[in-house]
Amino acid sequence: MGEYIGLDVSLKETAVSIRRDGQRIWRGKCVSDPQALAGLIRKRAADAEKVVFETGPLSVWFYHALTSHGLPAICIDARHAKAALDMAANKTDANDADGLAHLAEAGFYREVRVKAFDSMLSRTLVNARSKLVRIGIEISNQIRGMMKIFGLMVPRSAGSKFDIQVQDLLSAHSELSAIILPLLDAWRAVRARAADLGRKVLAQARADEKCQLLMSVPGVGAITATAFIAAVEDPANFERSRSVGAWLGLNTRHYQSGEVDYDGHISRRGDAHLRGLLHEAATVILTRTGPVVICGPWGTKPRERIGFKRAAVAVARKLTVIMHAMLQSGELFNKVTAAV
Repeated sequence: MGEYIGLDVSLKETAVSIRRDGQRIWRGKCVSDPQALAGLIRKRAADAEKVVFETGPLSVWFYHALTSHGLPAICIDARHAKAALDMAANKTDANDADGLAHLAEAGFYREVRVKAFDSMLSRTLVNARSKLVRIGIEISNQIRGMMKIFGLMVPRSAGSKFDIQVQDLLSAHSELSAIILPLLDAWRAVRARAADLGRKVLAQARADEKCQLLMSVPGVGAITATAFIAAVEDPANFERSRSVGAWLGLNTRHYQSGEVDYDGHISRRGDAHLRGLLHEAATVILTRTGPVVICGPWGTKPRERIGFKRAAVAVARKLTVIMHAMLQSGELFNKVTAAV
């Protein structure tokens, strides 16, 4: 029998526990560096069967680095592991590492698919662009709020018009200008950087056949297509197209106990940013394209039947099914087959 290693990873140090034949044979700490951990594991566990650690900010780096060193690295669902780790009387890093090693030995864990670095780069690009867009909106709203105190109302506008209108209103207020103009300069800089990243996303989407395929769906643009492909990676990762919506937290939670049986809100698990992008695409479909294109006969009047918010979630969930099926088949969007 080989050794089973549990790693409780933190930014500076990683707690390590090694088990063999149902007994702990070594426990200690190591600097949180995959190369140092690989050397320690080779020294203490020459016949390592599984090296288990939880999902976290360092999990992608650790998984690929440990795998490159020839170690059987396994990343497990932190929510699933928490239920078992909470059974320990004392919460410490060492006890958590012991618990993870025990889970590895018992096989009681849920393995998580770790994304490739290329997919993480695409996801980081989309997230960085979205973050800059949100910061720009926050700065513009802050400018509007500050100027409103002095009776200066900036009309609803965007882009260069907002810049010009703010400067026109501040032309007769020199003291206020000294406060607002630095914020306006920051708004210009953030907006310019967001535009640069947006162009990178668009260029990447134009060079990717999968992105071009998904962009044939009404309401789906370069950003949504790039984020979806980065999240799903290989469509073979999902046995059924309907599983993608549940993986992204778009399916309703079900609760049943005794006489109580009801469906609640959506689970909101998975990639929150991609879920938001799909909701935006669904909103475009409901307000502009028309839900009948995506949803078929039942999509003619979803807003009147179940309300706009629920209809948008339903259309977003349908989008995940269609987009995954398109990646599997390699066919462009067809409103006739999609609405079936």
